[in-house]
Amino acid sequence: MPLFILRRLLATLPVLALVAVVVFAILRLAPGDPAVVMAGDAATPERVAQIRQAMGLDKPLAEQFLIWGGNLLQGNVGASLMSGTPVSQLIARRLEPTLGLAALTLAVTLAVAIPLGVLAAWRQGRLLDRAVMGVSVLGFSVPVFVTGYALIWLFSIELAWLPIQGYTPLSGGLWPWLQRLILPALALSTVYVALIARITRTSLIEVMGEDFIRTARAKGRGETGVLLGHALRNAAVPIATVVGLGIALLISGVVVTESVFNIPGLGRLVVEAVLARDYPVIQGLTLFFAALYVLVNLVVDCAYAAFDPRIRY
Repeated sequence: MPLFILRRLLATLPVLALVAVVVFAILRLAPGDPAVVMAGDAATPERVAQIRQAMGLDKPLAEQFLIWGGNLLQGNVGASLMSGTPVSQLIARRLEPTLGLAALTLAVTLAVAIPLGVLAAWRQGRLLDRAVMGVSVLGFSVPVFVTGYALIWLFSIELAWLPIQGYTPLSGGLWPWLQRLILPALALSTVYVALIARITRTSLIEVMGEDFIRTARAKGRGETGVLLGHALRNAAVPIATVVGLGIALLISGVVVTESVFNIPGLGRLVVEAVLARDYPVIQGLTLFFAALYVLVNLVVDCAYAAFDPRIRY
C-alpha cells in the first residue's frame, strides 16, 4: 500500500507542472491588462507603462514564467497586484468558509444520496424507485443558482427561519455558523445528491444479480443484511469514483454558490481576481484547486485499493 501511494504521488508532479504552464500561458495571452485596471480610466500611457514595468509585465513571457516558476519552487506563490498581499495569505483568509461549505455539502450529500440509492435499488421498478429517479432528474436539471434563490425566497424571506446571506466564522459558535451555511449547502448538494443516488442505485442493481448475493440469500441472510453487508460493499468502487468526482466538481459549484449567498470564500476570491486581472491570485488559486483535485483523486485511488486489494498491483 505505501508503494501504491508513492507511485500515485509521483504521478501528480507532472500534472501540477502542466497546470502551472497552461494557466500562466492562458492568463498572459488573454485580452486585458492589469496595469490599465490599476491605473484607472484617466491614466496616461506613460503611467500605464510605469505600472507595467513595476509589475514586471514588460518582460518577455519566457522570462516572466522563469521568474514566477523559480519563486513557486521556493514556496512563494507571489503577491496580489492590486493589494500587495501575499497570495498564500489571501487563500488562508478565505479558506475556512469554502472548506466549511464543502464539508457540510459533502455530509448532506452522502447522508441523503446513498440511502436514496439503496432504497431505489431495493424497490427497483416500483413507486419509490421512480420517485427517486424523478428527483434525480430534477436535481440535474435545475442550476445551482436557481435552487439557491428559491431556498432564499422560501426559508429566508417567506418563513424567516434562516439569514439570507453572509458568513459567521466557526469561532462565533456552531449554530450561527450552521445558520449561514445550511442554505448554501442544500443548494449546492442538489446536483451531487442526484448524481450519487443514481450511481448507487445502478451499482447495487448490477451487484444484486451476482452469484454471491444469491448464495447469501440461500444461507438465510435477511434483505437488509444482503443489501448493506454484501451488495453495498461490493458496489463501493463506482460509488467512491463518483463521490470523488463530486468533490472535485464542488470547486466550480462553490464559485456560483458563494456569489449567490455572499460568502467570502475562495469562490468569491476567484471572481474578484478575474475581474481585476490579478494574475498572481488567479494563478495561485488555480494551482491550489489543482492540487486539491489531485489530492482527492489520490484519496479515491486509495479507497479503491482498500475496497479491492487487486487494484494495488
